[in-house]
Amino acid sequence: MWINGLFIVAFFGVLLLLEYLRPLRRRVEAKLPRLARNLTVSLLGAAVVQLVEIPLITPLSSIVEKRGWGILNLFQSPTWAEVILAVILLDYTLYIWHVLTHRVPLLWRFHLVHHLDLDLDASTALRFHFVELLISVPWRAAQVIVIGVSPVSFLVWRGFVLLSVLFHHSNVALPFKLERWVVRLVVTPRMHGIHHSIVREETDSNWSSGLTVWDWLHGTLRLNVPQQEITIGVPAYRAREEITVGKILLMPFGREKSAWQLPHDGQPARPESTAAPDQLLA
Repeated sequence: MWINGLFIVAFFGVLLLLEYLRPLRRRVEAKLPRLARNLTVSLLGAAVVQLVEIPLITPLSSIVEKRGWGILNLFQSPTWAEVILAVILLDYTLYIWHVLTHRVPLLWRFHLVHHLDLDLDASTALRFHFVELLISVPWRAAQVIVIGVSPVSFLVWRGFVLLSVLFHHSNVALPFKLERWVVRLVVTPRMHGIHHSIVREETDSNWSSGLTVWDWLHGTLRLNVPQQEITIGVPAYRAREEITVGKILLMPFGREKSAWQLPHDGQPARPESTAAPDQLLA
């Protein structure tokens, strides 16, 4: 387990280095204060994962495997096939959960904290309100029971989704020709950058967390927005003093602003692109 942890820390460190060497978007805030803020918020989320999710879901997956619960246990298949199918189905149901965090007002109150960042980089991938992670535990349990996820499959999926989320939140400019091919399979930094735009129609796209196929299938894929034209964040919260650690942790429990209205009124919009939605733009 500690080897996996070291690998993830090393992967995060490599992304931070590449963000410095090959930045995709111009920064709005200084890097170190943002990094400190995001990691501070992530500590509470990590505590929920370690103290609630893993102690609950890991034994649950063992029970599911022993009792033959779930869709995958209806069929006899090699372990490698079961792992692949479990990862695919977990990834799809995570897509559904992501949509719900934007569509259900209570869930959005907490997910908003993730989108408030004025920049987007690998540290944003760790910046989730701890209550959102707590609320997601019953969903995770339902995923495991309904799909029929074994402990091995759950462990593989956790590693896959964490690496994927760190990667596509990163501010790394991949070679454009390479990313045009990679984005056909997995979510990339340019693709997910559009999801963090202050333009609501762009935020309401690119919901996938791992495999891109779910956005293709549901018609929610949007790649035709140039990165340098994207403003990261949420329209109502453009002032840095509004997104300190203390304020964002308490924000879901207070009075909610109209998130998609700019401080001086109006909603951000973008003229319709002449490029097709599935055409990646630099």
